[in-house]
Amino acid sequence: MSVFAVNHLCREVLRDHAFRAAMKADPAKALAPLDLTDAERSALLKGDVGTLFRMGVNAFLMNYLARFEVCGLDAANFNERMRAVKVNEIGEPVD
Repeated sequence: MSVFAVNHLCREVLRDHAFRAAMKADPAKALAPLDLTDAERSALLKGDVGTLFRMGVNAFLMNYLARFEVCGLDAANFNERMRAVKVNEIGEPVD
């Protein structure tokens, strides 16, 4: 259920202007009330989209984090971090 929460918060960054402003101002505070695992919270705060992708978070939705430059992400480092994830022939992450 928690991966759903990460997907949902990525979508909320797009839709909810107040949440987006809170994420830009103080991501740790904005994430505090959300039902996330410690690993998810840590990855979000680090902008570690590769780890989040391997956990099952939707890459398209995570792109909103880069689009609005929250969690230290921008288009360049989002693309770099996503390209570092090894995937199989159908796009599933592999180790």
